[in-house]
Amino acid sequence: MISTSLAAALVRRNIHYGWAVVGATFLTMLVTAGCIGGPAVLLTALQKEFHWTTAEISSALAIRVLLFGLMGPFAAALMNKFGIRRMILTSLSVIAFGLVASLYMTSLWQLILLWGFVLGVGTGMTAMVLGATVATRWFTKRRGLVIGFLTASSATGQLVFMPLLVHVGDTTGWRWSIGILCVMLAVTALAVIALMRDRPADVGLVPYGDSGEISPAPAAIATTSITAAAFDALKAASRTRVFWVLFATFFICGVSTNGLIQPHLIPFCLDFGIPEQSTSYLLAMMGIFDFIGTVASGWLSDRYDNRWLLFWYYGLRGLSLLYLPASDFTFYGLSIFAMFYGLDWIATVPPTVKLSAERFGRERANLVFGWVFAGHQIGAACATYGAGWSRTELQTYLPAFFVAGGLCLVAAGLVLTVKRQAKPVQVAAA
Repeated sequence: MISTSLAAALVRRNIHYGWAVVGATFLTMLVTAGCIGGPAVLLTALQKEFHWTTAEISSALAIRVLLFGLMGPFAAALMNKFGIRRMILTSLSVIAFGLVASLYMTSLWQLILLWGFVLGVGTGMTAMVLGATVATRWFTKRRGLVIGFLTASSATGQLVFMPLLVHVGDTTGWRWSIGILCVMLAVTALAVIALMRDRPADVGLVPYGDSGEISPAPAAIATTSITAAAFDALKAASRTRVFWVLFATFFICGVSTNGLIQPHLIPFCLDFGIPEQSTSYLLAMMGIFDFIGTVASGWLSDRYDNRWLLFWYYGLRGLSLLYLPASDFTFYGLSIFAMFYGLDWIATVPPTVKLSAERFGRERANLVFGWVFAGHQIGAACATYGAGWSRTELQTYLPAFFVAGGLCLVAAGLVLTVKRQAKPVQVAAA
């Protein structure tokens, strides 16, 4: 395999093959995130062609983000049992099917089925737990930095594709935008086939920064059922206070990020006379600053108390959301919001994953984080539909932004109730 030869070549140059795996994972999360966020920017195009309301389209998007999260713990168990590489390729195939089939949809139920259920399950088969799994399996040192780098790819992918998709959709139709995503999925699949391996032992290595012996996957992983692995992890983790604090704060994280800003910022700005193309560039700016902020967050999470990092992240995000309606939607005001909010878009993930790994152990961290991430997407689904309902029924998005900002301030206080480092909780084998 290419990966075996490349691993040997990198070792001769004193480079760990884990960085190649990170590269393939980065591309996977970037493109799948684009497939999550991309359809949301086509909301206006769908309204024009099919005359569906914002609330109706938002219901499909809400189902997608909900399933994206609820699949998390099961995705982690599937990766543990069948391998990362196999699950990524399956995920890419399901996403591609949903996108291609949507080119021919004509009814609302088809939108809900394809962009809600199919894309939700397909993207959820890897979800955010992919980055957590790769970071905890392949790295002992620099784990926080890797988590930050991979998390940035996911959040940035949801934003940087938007100007291109909006431009293509405006000039040639929304179906061509979907075609671009399908091409990117094919390129990603080739990279995964060539480079991805499940564990360091597959190429004769130990995790980066680990001085121990090469160890294969725990034997229990191959024999435990997927459902049992996921729910046993939840049963053990749910007995601890730290799990519920992380679940609640990540619920609020979902409310205030990809549940609100990603699908609704463009129509929100349209209400104030800001052109759709201009707002898509605003989202791209957020993506650039998000990459910087999330990678920096990973670096900081290796060095400082993760509880205090989360306190500042949630607090500052809440203030930025409360500021947005007061920005008067000028170029200057929106640019300040994009930079400030972008730095904090999803910087909460590296400290949250680090806390999960510290409290629940390396092999089971992805299962526990999968359930925490489910909370994130439940919050995102509530915000996606709730903001759409607010716009349809109240003729304004303002209540949704005020609620999200207030909840972030609650999360900032809640995370400080987590006690300092304790012994890892013994979570059931997967």
